Amino acid sequence: MKRILKKLDIVPSPFILLLDACGVYVAAIGVMLIRSGFSILANPKFSVTDYVTIPLIILSVYLIFFLIFRIPRIIVRYTNTKDVFNILFSCIASTCTLVLINLVTYLLQHKYFIPNSVIVMQFAITTLLLIFYRLTFKMLYLRMANPDKFKRSIVIVGAGEAGLITKHALDRDAQSKYNVAAFFDEDKNKVSKKIEDIPILDLQDLSDYLSKNSISFLIISIQNFPAGKKNAITEIALQYNVKVLVVPPVTKWINGELSFKQIKKVKIEDLLERGQIVLDTELITRELYDKTILITGAAGSIGSEIVRQVMKYQYKKLILIDNAETPVFFLYNECSGYNGLKNIEIEIVNVRDRIKIEEIISKEKPDIIYHAAAYKHVPMMEENAGAAIKTNVEGTKILADLAVKYGVQKFVMVSTDKAVNPTNVMGASKRIAEIYVQSLNFKQPATKFITTRFGNVLGTNGSVIPVFKQQIEDGGPVTVTHPDITRYFMTIMEACQLVINAGAMGNGGEIFIFDMGKSVKIYDLAVKMIKLSGLTLGKDIQIVFTGLRPGEKLYEELLANKENTMETPNAKIMIAKVRTYEYDVVAAQIDELIALKDQDAFTIVKKMKDIVPEYISKNSAFEMLNHHSS
Repeated sequence: MKRILKKLDIVPSPFILLLDACGVYVAAIGVMLIRSGFSILANPKFSVTDYVTIPLIILSVYLIFFLIFRIPRIIVRYTNTKDVFNILFSCIASTCTLVLINLVTYLLQHKYFIPNSVIVMQFAITTLLLIFYRLTFKMLYLRMANPDKFKRSIVIVGAGEAGLITKHALDRDAQSKYNVAAFFDEDKNKVSKKIEDIPILDLQDLSDYLSKNSISFLIISIQNFPAGKKNAITEIALQYNVKVLVVPPVTKWINGELSFKQIKKVKIEDLLERGQIVLDTELITRELYDKTILITGAAGSIGSEIVRQVMKYQYKKLILIDNAETPVFFLYNECSGYNGLKNIEIEIVNVRDRIKIEEIISKEKPDIIYHAAAYKHVPMMEENAGAAIKTNVEGTKILADLAVKYGVQKFVMVSTDKAVNPTNVMGASKRIAEIYVQSLNFKQPATKFITTRFGNVLGTNGSVIPVFKQQIEDGGPVTVTHPDITRYFMTIMEACQLVINAGAMGNGGEIFIFDMGKSVKIYDLAVKMIKLSGLTLGKDIQIVFTGLRPGEKLYEELLANKENTMETPNAKIMIAKVRTYEYDVVAAQIDELIALKDQDAFTIVKKMKDIVPEYISKNSAFEMLNHHSS
């Protein structure tokens, strides 16, 4: 049987055309017999000649439109709604043509060549016959290729159009070993009904159903499904060891059609409870229109996403700078594919290279600078305090000073939540950079300095989720520093959209902070990622607690409460109420700090604590300096 099916896998078009021709011809003979009351000899309605000519004329007309509508090219076992409509339209066109032939013969001979009743019945029988044999063959093929007894059961969340399309995608795939057992939906009007003989059940009964039935997969097919609900459904599924899949957005379907291979495992990023971000696109469009824009750290995770977001608007020119050659290479390829590097210039340069940076800014005269270049990894900077000063402090100062010198309109600095009450060198260096650009803003009127501050960003280089994924792929163990450690998370796209929106609304001197949603327990995150990978904690893979790293906090702070923030027109963006500093005092202190950049780490950190008194080291060798007074 398998061999026969393999031979019938793709039936040649001429054979399909022959089958269709036989169907039309048999239908024509049958209709004429019905029209004559099966009286071929006694008082016949048609002559012997009619039984030859009429079916041939009908067949000729139908064959012409079958070829026009490419009906023989339809792969029978993949017959779908679009194919059914093509068959219907070809039959309608054939019927209209036969009616037209009838009218012409009536005008010329005052009689119909083919009775109109024959034409109408021919249309009905031919349409039904052609559709019926295709769907029957498709159903038999699928049943024989994949018998239900060998299939694993699936449930689909969402009994709407996307859910039905998902089922059809499973049906179409000959390699699919899955059988849809039930649909689940929140709409009470759909519950207790059926789709293609499959029951629609109440979503509230999902847990009870999974506990009583052997289900291998759950597919979430609802478009724009809230992350909170997706998270809750995933939790239920994982409780019963049911793997969770998700249907991609319609925009990612190939030629507007969903394929089985596009249905992917749900990602941990999909489950973070985030409200939808509404951007002020009109404000951003005005802000970026016909502007020359410089982006530092442009090849990094944040910088490259800022590039992608900016490229959606009508800028004048983009100048992209980064010091890492390989990431710059990938950025170059991506931008080349976007518009052939039209109005885009990419430079490999370090923000600490004042001569080269000044050469670029003096030549290009940027209107806006997005400063995303920074050293960001806490453990690395705890061991390399001098590097943190050189890049995060001195690099920012060089760029900010040159922005003022050459009349840049806006300078948007990307900062971090680790700058709030810092406990490590990295966070303190970013806070010092914040203090400098904010004080410089009030020193001069030309350039508006704006700071954006947010927490951990999903998918950035070295962030926790890629690390966990790699550890899970390697068979573990998954390492978590502390069982109670929590972090705020945001996707790269969300963060960069808000950076651009905040930059557009800023008037200078603000430190914008973003609504990061709920704080996430890293241990719970690791457990969920293990379950999403289809593994069992304690059996297939272990979680090991390694202890807090130098400078690491248990809990991050955002100053996001109402007492410490002011609202903005965007509910996701707030302005932090922070202490302001005198520029001359700050500049002198930072110059002294930069002068120490090549000294020993304790000398550098001691000076950092003078500038940022709230910098209290934790889990670090620098804790002995916590009570130092200048």
